[in-house]
Amino acid sequence: MEFVKNAIGRMVPTEADGRKLTPFQGAFADPLAKGNRPGPPIPHSHPEHKGGERKLLGSIKEAIQKTGLRDGMTISFHHHLRDGDFVVNMVLEACAEMGLRDLTLAPTALFPCHIPIIDHIKNGVVRNIQGSMNGPIGAFVSKGGMETVGVLRSHGGRVRAIEDGDLHIDVAFCAAPCADDFGNANGLFGPSACGPLGYGQIDSQYADKFVVITDNLVRFPCIPFDILSTHVDYVVVVDKIGDPSKIVSGTTKITTSPGRLYIAKLAAEFIKNSPYYKDGIGFQTGAGGISLAVTKYLGDFLRTDGLKAAYINGGITQFAVDLLHEGIAEKLLDGQVFDTSSIDSLRDDVMHERLNLCMYANIHSKGCMVNVQDVGFLGATEIDIDFNVNVNTHSDGMLLHGIGGHSDVAAGAKLAMMVLPAYRKRIPVIRDAVTTVTTPGETVDVIVCDMGIAINPIREDLIEHFKGSSLPIRDIRDIKREVDDICGGQPEPPKLGDRVVALIEYRDGTIIDKVMQVL
Repeated sequence: MEFVKNAIGRMVPTEADGRKLTPFQGAFADPLAKGNRPGPPIPHSHPEHKGGERKLLGSIKEAIQKTGLRDGMTISFHHHLRDGDFVVNMVLEACAEMGLRDLTLAPTALFPCHIPIIDHIKNGVVRNIQGSMNGPIGAFVSKGGMETVGVLRSHGGRVRAIEDGDLHIDVAFCAAPCADDFGNANGLFGPSACGPLGYGQIDSQYADKFVVITDNLVRFPCIPFDILSTHVDYVVVVDKIGDPSKIVSGTTKITTSPGRLYIAKLAAEFIKNSPYYKDGIGFQTGAGGISLAVTKYLGDFLRTDGLKAAYINGGITQFAVDLLHEGIAEKLLDGQVFDTSSIDSLRDDVMHERLNLCMYANIHSKGCMVNVQDVGFLGATEIDIDFNVNVNTHSDGMLLHGIGGHSDVAAGAKLAMMVLPAYRKRIPVIRDAVTTVTTPGETVDVIVCDMGIAINPIREDLIEHFKGSSLPIRDIRDIKREVDDICGGQPEPPKLGDRVVALIEYRDGTIIDKVMQVL
């Protein structure tokens, strides 16, 4: 591979697997922006769908055969069922049994439940993954288990890639908790209800073929419409598409740690004292335990001060639902739910609205939601003294997490705040340089940790605003020195080989960093 230095000093390849790459040039440079993006393909009507006929097929294998899926094609899935998803494994098992090989997976995210993919990589069914890899699959790729170079994109970046033609999907398979035999579908009803199906909407528009897989076939028409029959080719009924109880995972439960609760309280107090705390504030919460606690504390402040949030955006939890029901939040905008109780609210509350992912965070749309947010608070695995953030790898170089909406929210929100402990298990989180850059420091405004609050020096307005504040505002280098004293210095650099195993795309499609093979 040939490498060049990008705008934040990272050496990134200029080509991978035959695709020419553009190095990151700045958070708002957007060198790949086009005057007009290509429209979705408009297929001819299907002659087999005559009057009175439906799209129902007898099995996943029949759907694979009908769609014309062949070796080397790209297939996609959504992750609204998170670690409870069954559909990815069912489809790949059918592909393997039918002898298909060299497939590219383009899921919105993969979870530990998808560990059978490792065997499909080993046996040649899967050749490449373009999507977030959480847990065992990321670890397998980190160690060089996949011959090709993986690609990780943010939620907004994935939609952009599909709309701009960088990521072409041949066949999309959509886990649908509720569907009719003509292809209309939603995630609000049935034993596998998972909330919105927003991650799959872009696939339904741009994939050459789109297959709905459901365990809850209802009489036509299935309403409300998350997926429209006009975009659906076939419908398959299976016994079970997933286990919705596993939508909740370790990263979607509020922290009970006193230290982390202190961080959350400190973050909420910073927001309360910031220029953005006002009646009509709009904010997004992340999925991490600390971020969920910030939501709770911020809600307490709004309640006490008699203020209302105009909306809460992002992954929705019971904490946000409670604020809606109490009248403290006027509206909820929902890209995905993070607990099963939020599904009831999405189904029943008029002011709880499903959010299309293009509307949420696509940098090349005419107006994505992240750009009007007042505050976004997010987590990280590492942050460095230049405020660059890593959410993909650990300090040992292992690729264990996806991007989610991290870089999208950081770029769009007026106040992008990272909330995290200063160290974990005696390993510093605040570093001289992060192992992998996911989100550039120019889009990060504030870091809140258990050792204080650091404001990015480029935010001179915030520094001036907080002069004389009683909050523990400190220079990030001072915090880092204290962390090093506690932990005995910075950890040893990871033992990495010379092979690139994955690329981190910034939301505009440029390459912000690479992930090297872990030895």
